Amino acid sequence: MTTRRTPPFFAVLGAIACAALALPLGGCSWFGKDTDTQRVGAAPARSAADARLIALLDEDLEMQRRRDPISASVRGDRRFDAQLPDPSPGAERFWVQDARARHESLRRINRDDLSPEQRLNAELLAYELRMRIEAAHWRPWLTPLNQMYGPQRDLPQLADRLTFTREAHYEDYITRLEGVSSYIDKIIENMREGLREGRTPPRITLRATPDQARAHGGRRFVENPEMHAMYKPFVGRPEGDALSARAREAIARGVAPAFTRLADFLEHEYVPRAREATGASESVGGRAWYAWTLRWHTTTDLTAGEIHEIGLSEVARIRAEMMEVIARSDFAMRDSLRGDELFRAFTNHLRTNPRFYFEHEEDLLRAYRDIAKRMDAELPRLFTVLPRTPYGVRRMPDYMAPSAPTAFYYPGLLSTGTPGWFVANTYALDSRPKYEMVPLTLHEAAPGHHLQIALAQEMEDVHEWRTGLRHTAYIEGWALYAERLGLEVGDSPGVPDAPARGEPGYRGMYQDPYDDFGRLTYEMWRAMRLVVDTGLHDKGWTREQAIDYMLANSGLSRANIENEVDRYIAWPGQACAYKIGELKIRELRERAERELGADFDVRTFNDAILRDGAVPLNVLERRMVAWIEEQSRGG
Repeated sequence: MTTRRTPPFFAVLGAIACAALALPLGGCSWFGKDTDTQRVGAAPARSAADARLIALLDEDLEMQRRRDPISASVRGDRRFDAQLPDPSPGAERFWVQDARARHESLRRINRDDLSPEQRLNAELLAYELRMRIEAAHWRPWLTPLNQMYGPQRDLPQLADRLTFTREAHYEDYITRLEGVSSYIDKIIENMREGLREGRTPPRITLRATPDQARAHGGRRFVENPEMHAMYKPFVGRPEGDALSARAREAIARGVAPAFTRLADFLEHEYVPRAREATGASESVGGRAWYAWTLRWHTTTDLTAGEIHEIGLSEVARIRAEMMEVIARSDFAMRDSLRGDELFRAFTNHLRTNPRFYFEHEEDLLRAYRDIAKRMDAELPRLFTVLPRTPYGVRRMPDYMAPSAPTAFYYPGLLSTGTPGWFVANTYALDSRPKYEMVPLTLHEAAPGHHLQIALAQEMEDVHEWRTGLRHTAYIEGWALYAERLGLEVGDSPGVPDAPARGEPGYRGMYQDPYDDFGRLTYEMWRAMRLVVDTGLHDKGWTREQAIDYMLANSGLSRANIENEVDRYIAWPGQACAYKIGELKIRELRERAERELGADFDVRTFNDAILRDGAVPLNVLERRMVAWIEEQSRGG
């Protein structure tokens, strides 16, 4: 569920930010127009100050694309298709200086002279630049990979993220292939510098990385380069095609050996010297770094202690609701056991009873598609504006699945007709329970990530810079809120293709106690993250403490929990964004319902939440309070 998600290509943020390829959605979204020449757009300038602000937005958008040419290509700007990012420290210093200069230029614009739209843009740009500058203090380019992201995860996905409609697209892609060797060598040098400074990820987050890299290297790809994941665009081209031959040579002579070098470096040099400690508070940056990651991901000033307490409160509330659902289930021991003993027995029943699991991955994928189809038909009850970009469901690649989360989302691109993709993990089917499928589908597809990201992509009359905002607390908070929206569509008989098992008293997409327990399990998952993330990184918890806490408070499988805890260790602070963002959206909804009374319309409320794209939570709150006041006046 990531959105999990995407760092290395937006190098200044390294392990802190999120880039389109590495973690498709932990909280990142990169959008654009499919064009070989850049187009940056904005509402017309109303004043000289507006014009200066628009020029800064143009500059910043151009900088982002030059700095991260892979994300530029994914967003549809094909001018940089032949390039890979420059991860060198010198390049990082240049980009930070660039951000400082733009921040100073922005400071000299009097915001009182700006139109309301450009005043909002100025606020957002100032925030982005400030966080970008602060990020560089932690030197994240020295720790550019772990089991979640890095060149061993990102580069093999590139072929799936691009469209190839012209010969020039193939030629540029080959040039990129030819640059992979140098790119990986620069990353290795950065990691060696990190070792010298004592900056490494926790060793436990690196266990899978040598095998991840070796999966794309070795003699088999030297001898059969057409089998490599990065050769995929050339499959099906004519026999004897010269471009295909060049691609095979680039893979055999450059790409595959580079991945082998990376695997050897990781296995023999890097992993053995990586730090043993798992908590961010025990890293070079210590608690100050962890506090910064919380601020970055949640877009709030909440402390680790405050977030921990919010998590404990939410866990207690959700646990009580879970016990009520267990009492309504057909579980044989529901009347003979009480309290923690009943909860443990019920969750063990869920983890071990074959009725809750598929035996074949195609059945799992088909069920996801059926849920998505049913929910799509209900969206007009919840929104007045829907995206035009389609989406689909597909399986996660084998090389990624064992250490990956349950699912993630890839954004589409409207202008090319490229759909978004809900990518489902079919590895270890005995850890993919049926009762979790509805909230997962709603989170990753619609009304979650796909709907929100596609609408952001399709925003009109805003500067294109705005469509690239990627604040995790908003993106993941919305997707968690979207899971609850499944309760608000028609009762079981009104849901298209609803299975006959729908029981009285269960609403919409959640049609029996097990569905509802799955929904609560997913909400509990995000509440536990507040406790576990802060426990690991601020309170000195061990990995086993975190695993035991999650096992004791949810129906999640042990395999799922272990992968999740390793993710929290690898990516401090990110997991806290989901629940913090969702709580803010629910707080705003409760305020709207209270103040608007009978005039409250869930459709226009949801539209308003989505209208500005993925903004920081303080901006969302201010904009929504103004919207509520406007609606109260009959607006």
